[in-house]
Amino acid sequence: MESSNDTPRPRGTLRLQSVVLPRDANGAGDIFGGWLVGQMDIAGDMAANKRAQGRVATVAINDVVFLRPVAIGDVVAVYADILEVGRSSMKVTVEAWEMSDPQNAPRKLGEGLFTFVAITNEGRTRPLP
Repeated sequence: MESSNDTPRPRGTLRLQSVVLPRDANGAGDIFGGWLVGQMDIAGDMAANKRAQGRVATVAINDVVFLRPVAIGDVVAVYADILEVGRSSMKVTVEAWEMSDPQNAPRKLGEGLFTFVAITNEGRTRPLP
């Protein structure tokens, strides 16, 4: 979503914010892509869980794109927006943004499309409310 002054802005609701720690990075100081996907999955799960009013499971991760490196010490904010709702599943777009410097505009780090399905406590698919 773009604001009126063309400053890029995240799409969706802020679901998770993390500081990148040395354990999350490779020897060059850049984060592992899997770490960022994990943060995105958590944020998507939070949005889907709220919509499902209960337990959900990730069933697919598609179209993940990394746009720039993420360094140790960066603040990563992850936003999620439910795009589509089916009988028991939801497609959620998830965006990761770097928000470390309040003096500069946020920078988009990556995005992906996550699919979640509502499940019972026994792990069986259930209809969404």
